[in-house]
Amino acid sequence: MPTRVIIMGAAGRDFHNFNTVFRDDASRRVVAFTATQIPNIEGRRYPPELAGRLYPEGVPIHPEEDLPGLVRELGADEVVFAYSDVSHETVMHKASLVLACGADFRLVGPRASMVEAKVPVVSVCAVRTGAGKSQTTRRVLRLLRAKGRRAVAIRHPMPYGDLVRQRVQRFAALEDLDRHRCTIEEREEYEPHIAEGGVIYAGVDYAAILAEAEKEADVVVWDGGNNDLPFYRSDLEIVVADPHRAGHERTYHPGEANLRRAHVVVINKIDSAAPEGIDAVRRSIRELNPGAIVVEAASPLSVDGAEQIRGKRVLAVEDGPTLTHGEMTYGAGVLAALRHGAAEIVDPRPYTVGTLADTFRKYPGIGTLLPAMGYGEEQMRDLEATIARTPADVVLVATPIDLRRLIRIDKPALRVGYELQEIGKPDLADVLARF
Repeated sequence: MPTRVIIMGAAGRDFHNFNTVFRDDASRRVVAFTATQIPNIEGRRYPPELAGRLYPEGVPIHPEEDLPGLVRELGADEVVFAYSDVSHETVMHKASLVLACGADFRLVGPRASMVEAKVPVVSVCAVRTGAGKSQTTRRVLRLLRAKGRRAVAIRHPMPYGDLVRQRVQRFAALEDLDRHRCTIEEREEYEPHIAEGGVIYAGVDYAAILAEAEKEADVVVWDGGNNDLPFYRSDLEIVVADPHRAGHERTYHPGEANLRRAHVVVINKIDSAAPEGIDAVRRSIRELNPGAIVVEAASPLSVDGAEQIRGKRVLAVEDGPTLTHGEMTYGAGVLAALRHGAAEIVDPRPYTVGTLADTFRKYPGIGTLLPAMGYGEEQMRDLEATIARTPADVVLVATPIDLRRLIRIDKPALRVGYELQEIGKPDLADVLARF
């Protein structure tokens, strides 16, 4: 009888592990996925069109809170943990739960799950979500293209819609975002690449995605999600660390593994982090990966119309995942408000509606700012309504894309931008020249 397996995930690493490790292995049978972190992904099935010949009915996806009952009811022999940006303590609590139910607990390693590319691969990952992967990835792509390379990005999965239609996605124009009915979270990752004239791929089946990208690339840049490991075997692994959350680089999974594997560690945000946080991250690198090249960088803020902030009540709208499972209590919007003399940063919590109220209940530590949750049309409507109800004079939009084009904001709204800027030597140009 095949070993019966449940995969714990969040519509990303779990599907990838299934595709690369389990899909064609007749000695193991995946009887269920569980889902967390991302709204509205449970209650579906991983479709038979993607699951392969051993799974003619696909694989059901259940809420993670059902795991103990699923282990018993489905006779699971093994539970595979396959999502990211969780503390080591949380991982071991999950392991203890699984062991108490009588099953084995497993983590799939890079060697088993990484796909081999025909072209060189540069990966950009992080120790926590919100550390600055996206701007680092864009900086790497600019440097490669300046050298005449046909560099194409491939983004960590964000398959929140029809999984069959999302098997392989290519984004080269803004119309592609509409055609694929992208959520705010997807647009935040894809649109900046398009704006710079680049091409970015994403989807569900990352072997198939790579095969398409290799047709037009002589270098692939892996743009990681959360603090997950790369899906592709990388020739150069760049990992971004965040001194605003010093110590997390050694206490979160799989961020510590990324730090230990890195060829290059970028210490980002040194322009806004406390000196003791920067020193703590440097110390972690010396202890865990003394051979890594260290690049120090800032993320300077820019605000169009910053003079409108002084003396005003400000609502800061920040990147959603950074505040929820990323556990940041402030971001670029809050920093910009403080820097430009806001009279008050308005707490949106009394004015949240629908799914935004649910988000604050689930993540009570978010603080006095508003996560730009937009995993679907309902959340986008709730975001719009919450902004309208909040008594602010000015809204600071500190998300990777301009929310003003996607939702109606009935108050003066200013865009906060930030890009990676290396400080001193070595910088990423030096690193890529060696590569």
